[in-house]
Amino acid sequence: MGKLPFERPVIKKLSAGMPGKFGIKTGVAPVSHIDNVAVTDIINEHGSPVFVISEHTLRKTFMDAKRAFETRYPKVRFAWSYKTNYLNAVCSVFHQEGAWAEVVSGFEYEKALALGVDGQNIIFNGPEKTYPDLVRAIDQGSLIHIDHFDEMYMLNEIAGETAKRPRVAIRVNMDTGVYPVWDRFGFNYENGEAWDAINRIMASGKLDLTGLHTHIGTYMLSADAYRIAASKLAELAVGLSRKYGQGIDYIDIGGGFASKNTLKGAYYSGTDMAPEFDDYAEAISSGLLNSSLKPEELPLLVLETGRALVDDAGYLLATVIANKRLSDGRRATILDAGINLLFTSFWYDHQVNPAQPVSEHTEETTIYGPLCMNIDVVKEASVMPVLKKGDNVVISRVGAYNMTQWMQFITVRPRVIMIDPEMKVHIIRERERLETINSLEKVPGHLINFSL
Repeated sequence: MGKLPFERPVIKKLSAGMPGKFGIKTGVAPVSHIDNVAVTDIINEHGSPVFVISEHTLRKTFMDAKRAFETRYPKVRFAWSYKTNYLNAVCSVFHQEGAWAEVVSGFEYEKALALGVDGQNIIFNGPEKTYPDLVRAIDQGSLIHIDHFDEMYMLNEIAGETAKRPRVAIRVNMDTGVYPVWDRFGFNYENGEAWDAINRIMASGKLDLTGLHTHIGTYMLSADAYRIAASKLAELAVGLSRKYGQGIDYIDIGGGFASKNTLKGAYYSGTDMAPEFDDYAEAISSGLLNSSLKPEELPLLVLETGRALVDDAGYLLATVIANKRLSDGRRATILDAGINLLFTSFWYDHQVNPAQPVSEHTEETTIYGPLCMNIDVVKEASVMPVLKKGDNVVISRVGAYNMTQWMQFITVRPRVIMIDPEMKVHIIRERERLETINSLEKVPGHLINFSL
């Protein structure tokens, strides 16, 4: 007997209940409404594709996270991560809920100031802070998180030229049992580099060391890694107090909390795998409260989580533009939205649902976007009902990174709307047009005229 050909395994969800004419129902349930607003109404008014943000979900998720931490630790402050989604309306929701701004570039810093965030409530992270960026941040009284020694030396130089003392923290990278270690950013804990940075700051006498910061990774499925990180930062704070007689105002544990999205290749779905806010809060508070920090000297706990706060609130509505059979017989469905808008499809197995009632018959389908490039794959393999040209789909949990990493490639970027708690629809970013793109371009005079 010859060797059997390899066939990759396929996991299909089985649902109990009465069978239909195609057997036990395994179809994908339609999503016809978002916050009680009909998907078809949204597309008819705002076009396809279109991003939708649920304000209700933003606020509820934030309140859930805040409750989880404030019931376990006495002093907590969230700082909204601008890089995750810096649309003004989204940032404003979190600022209304009491979150500071956490930015990683001069552009994001300007955005926070323009929104009305007080400079003292801005945390400035990231490896690239220019000389003018730092001058402005010092003048505004912002919290500057030092990423490397060259930045520290530049701060010392600026501090010698201004009457204001920079408020700084150091970013610390460390081994928390999750690999690979994120050691590109900040000063290493294990090899003593973090202590070297602390000693240089204290010896300079020019900077006010007010905090300690870490960001151990992204989409972290291990809550215990945060316990280790919090413990190590706490011990640094205790050592600083013992050596220099100086405490710190805050410990910033960064972000990286996982959302409910499912990673590509994962056996279980994100809803089953991702820790809850309670799990992260339990681990972090235990790491701080069980350290050698004195109860009366507990620092403010700062959290910069972005993805877990905004992912569930975002949807991308799209329309089927074609169906076809690939050369190996697989079914392919083509949407009018692709990886130019859904950058996270490179690492997430996004949930895609029809927006209208469909047949119970399903078939394994590859879902493509409209771009003229072979990597424009929204979902590699999905057991989907047969969708027709013109049918609408809802792609869920797209609130994080897609509206900051999207590309103006081949086509323009679409409108973004927000549904408020009263079910009113607001345009929060207009659809781009040819004029939007051309307004940034200049054509040299000798290239203006041509004949064909």
